Amino acid sequence: MGDLFIRKPVQSLLAEASTGNELKRTLGKWGLVALGIGAIIGSGLFVRTAAASAEHAGPSIVLSFVLAGFGCALAGLCYSEFAAMIPVSGSAYTYTYATMGEFIAWIIGWDLVLEYAIGAATVAISWAEYFNKFISAAFGISVPFQWCHSPFQTSPDGIHGIINIPAVIIIGILTAVLIKGIRESATVNAVIVILKVTIVLFFIAIGWQFINPANLHPFIPPKTGPAFGSFGLGGIVAGAGVVFFAFIGFDAISTAAQETKNPKKDMPFGILVSLAICTVLYILFAYVLTGVTNYHEFLTVGKEAS
Repeated sequence: MGDLFIRKPVQSLLAEASTGNELKRTLGKWGLVALGIGAIIGSGLFVRTAAASAEHAGPSIVLSFVLAGFGCALAGLCYSEFAAMIPVSGSAYTYTYATMGEFIAWIIGWDLVLEYAIGAATVAISWAEYFNKFISAAFGISVPFQWCHSPFQTSPDGIHGIINIPAVIIIGILTAVLIKGIRESATVNAVIVILKVTIVLFFIAIGWQFINPANLHPFIPPKTGPAFGSFGLGGIVAGAGVVFFAFIGFDAISTAAQETKNPKKDMPFGILVSLAICTVLYILFAYVLTGVTNYHEFLTVGKEAS
């Protein structure tokens, strides 16, 4: 039973990472920042922000992002400390193995698999929804319902989903890029990061001119009903729980420790700077979003990828 909680010394972990078959160290601190931003900004911002505003916080979704960002900052400090002390790929699995033992590390490892599997599936599904709406608006064609939805979904017309082909295709393409190598992955990620940040900044810059102060009043809508989490201060907390999903990804930077040129200095920089940049963008994005449109509309025509 004691073997289940046996710990692996840090020296052993570092020795295993220096066997002569190391990964290519091609990432610098700004490459890590780009990697972090690419992992963080995604469907959590573009899809879940509107839903959290409509269902929980209203315009005070801005405060939900502040609260969630503060919690992530504390976690980011922990990841930075561990990444500097144990610059080995494996993230929380490796850190747990060194501090709490093999059995707990095994549980954490499977938790990470679950986290990234669900995260990747969610982003792929959101991307597929955007893709379908884009080709419908641009070219007047769309993927049939059964080929862009899962077997668990049914359209209002009674059509059952079979498989989400666009989501499968995008996952396949990105998997191939990852298999190709870290240099190619970093290049593709940098392009995507530039595109995503440009879109967010464009939305903030243009939308700021069309903010209607009436949409932001009351900034913290009064509580509705006995249930916790629907407007009021409880809504801010519940909204933070929803938009926390938008921050998932900064921990992924720590998995690139063995591909970083100077991990002890660059890993903390990459984690904290990418988290700070995304938090500022999220707060501005949420403020503009709830300023240009009344949060009640996000329950119907403004939900998801529309």
